Amino acid sequence: MDLRFTPEEELFREEVRDFLRDHLPERLRHKVRHDLTMTKADMEEWHAILHARGWLASHWPEQYGGPGWTVVQRSIFEDEAARAHAPRIVPFGVGMLGPVLIKYGSEEQRRTILPRILDGRDWWCQGYSEPGAGSDLASLKTSAVRDGDHYVVNGQKTWTTLGQFANRIFCLVRTDPTAKAQEGISFLLIDMDTPGIEVRPIVLLDGDAEVNEVFFTDVRVPVANLVGEENKGWTYAKYLLTYERTNIAGVGSSMAAFDRLRAIAGKLTRGGRPLSDDPLFAARMARVEIDLANMATTNMRVIAAAAGGGAPGAESSMLKIKGTEIRQAITALTRRVYGPYAQPFMPEALEDGYNGEPVGPEDAIAAAPAYFNNRKLSIFGGSNEVQKNIISKMIVGL
Repeated sequence: MDLRFTPEEELFREEVRDFLRDHLPERLRHKVRHDLTMTKADMEEWHAILHARGWLASHWPEQYGGPGWTVVQRSIFEDEAARAHAPRIVPFGVGMLGPVLIKYGSEEQRRTILPRILDGRDWWCQGYSEPGAGSDLASLKTSAVRDGDHYVVNGQKTWTTLGQFANRIFCLVRTDPTAKAQEGISFLLIDMDTPGIEVRPIVLLDGDAEVNEVFFTDVRVPVANLVGEENKGWTYAKYLLTYERTNIAGVGSSMAAFDRLRAIAGKLTRGGRPLSDDPLFAARMARVEIDLANMATTNMRVIAAAAGGGAPGAESSMLKIKGTEIRQAITALTRRVYGPYAQPFMPEALEDGYNGEPVGPEDAIAAAPAYFNNRKLSIFGGSNEVQKNIISKMIVGL
């Protein structure tokens, strides 16, 4: 397989770089570069900029508002955006629900919902995990009972990322309690302002509430909000998860983070010499760099395989495992670089308008929060242990 880019693809890369240089607000670039807190307004601003250029839904077909890019162009854009420290696109509407509706939704759902995802009128969140159904998602218990032209939904979802901002949620619900676990699940679209829905923030150790619990009590949802066929939701859920897991891998983000780590290690000194010259630390960095290069090659293989129009399969599990391990290793090394300067707990320093005296280097204050927050990467989207089971079954044949 030829991993070199064509001249046309290199020209496209220059176009992307020019766009990011001219249209990515420096304020947003600074916040991403220094791991500062992104507000809802920040995320919506970048969403609107990309939508205005027609580059928001990079993997949607042109007929639904996508740019009509090849898989290689999409990869180039994602890598360059990460290296430019652009905010990551909020994935739930554009990256997860959109592909499901394009493949499995009704024409009415595509006509009415997809434009609202693009222009930002709808902010979607994901209703998958439950208190007793995380990595074992098929054991979910949130029920949806048919009552005329509606389903009546009762149950609870948890770890709902950015659910406090959402006006709509896509949910996996159990519509046939007598069927085998995966066979009795449906995929339902629900307005968050429907009576009977309550959102409770889960306050994390850093005082932030990035995730939430969502409770459903006799929530009436029109049958028209069912995606595809009743009791076939597990098929749609698996299709969505392949996109989520590939996105979690974050090849471009890892490359940008590693470049930043290498620059920091080359500037900070220990014992009169750059930390990057320390044999033990250099060996640790080399191990991550080798893994990152191998993952980038694997990612290109997946891209090449998808060039025919197919969705990523079990390969997305491979990328999810290695991608999350690499990102965790990079944040661990970054924290190690700063040493004691990474220890102070100052969440206010990550917010807009903070003018306090820095304890150490500018980036040091975010090193520990980034490290601890990224411990979740190997768990959400299906834990890495579950991904290994998928690989052993679908690729190895065990």
